[in-house]
Amino acid sequence: MGFEFAGATDVGRKRDHNEDALLLLPEHNVAVVCDGMGGHEAGEVASGIGVETVKRFFEIAGDPDATWPFRYDRTKDEGTNLLVVAAQWANQRIREASDPGANAPGKRGMGTTFVGCLVREKKAWFGWVGDSRGYVWRRGELHPTTSDHSLLNELIKSGRLSGEDIENFQHKNVITRALGMADHTEVDVSAWDLEAGDVCLVCCDGLTGMVADDRIAEILAQEPQLQKACQRLVDEANENGGVDNITVALVRYIQ
Repeated sequence: MGFEFAGATDVGRKRDHNEDALLLLPEHNVAVVCDGMGGHEAGEVASGIGVETVKRFFEIAGDPDATWPFRYDRTKDEGTNLLVVAAQWANQRIREASDPGANAPGKRGMGTTFVGCLVREKKAWFGWVGDSRGYVWRRGELHPTTSDHSLLNELIKSGRLSGEDIENFQHKNVITRALGMADHTEVDVSAWDLEAGDVCLVCCDGLTGMVADDRIAEILAQEPQLQKACQRLVDEANENGGVDNITVALVRYIQ
C-alpha cells in the first residue's frame, strides 16, 4: 500500500500576490493548505509561518528523543494528536511573530486558516481551523470531511439562516477561528477509513468559492493523473472568475 501526493497554488485573476501556502510532505504522509489574512503582506507571512512550523513539527515528531511543543493527549489517537499539536504550535509562532514587541510592523492581527491531511496505512485524518476544507473523493462522489468555522456556517447550524437567506448573506468571508487569532486555538479533527483509489483533497476557499463540489468530483473522475487534476481544478476556478488565491492538494490511497 502507498500514497501519491500532488498540489498546486495560484494567485488567481484578481489578487496581486498569493497569501496561500502549500505544504506537501510525502515522507511524513502530510499535506497542508494555509490561507493567510491580514494587512499588506501579513497574510502571506502568517500562512508561511504556518506551513514551516507544521513541516518542522513533523520532522521532529518522528524522533523518539524529541520534546513535543504541546502536551500529547492520551485520550486521543496519534493521528489526531499530530495534527492538533502541529496546528497549536503554528498558532503560537504566528502569535509571537505578530506581537507588537516582536518589532514586526504591519503584522499585528495577522492570521491564517489551516487544513491538513495525514494519511497512514488505511486511514486519513483531517485537521482544520477556519474555512479551508477537506474532502474524500470516492467512486465519483465527493464527501466533506470538515465543517467551516465561519459566521455563515454557525448561523446555518443554529437554524437562524436558510434557503434564500444563505445566498444573499453579505458576510460569507467572516471566519470564527484562525491560527493567530488567540493564544489558544481549538483544532477540529475527523478520521476516515480509506478504500483503494480514494483521493483526499484539502484546499482553500479560493477553490470551493469558485467551483461547486459536484464539478470538483467530475474533474477528479475525468483526470486520473493527480498533478494534472490539481491544475485543472485551479484552471476551473480561474475560468469562473478567480477572485481569490487558489490552492489545492491531493493524496491518493494506492493499495
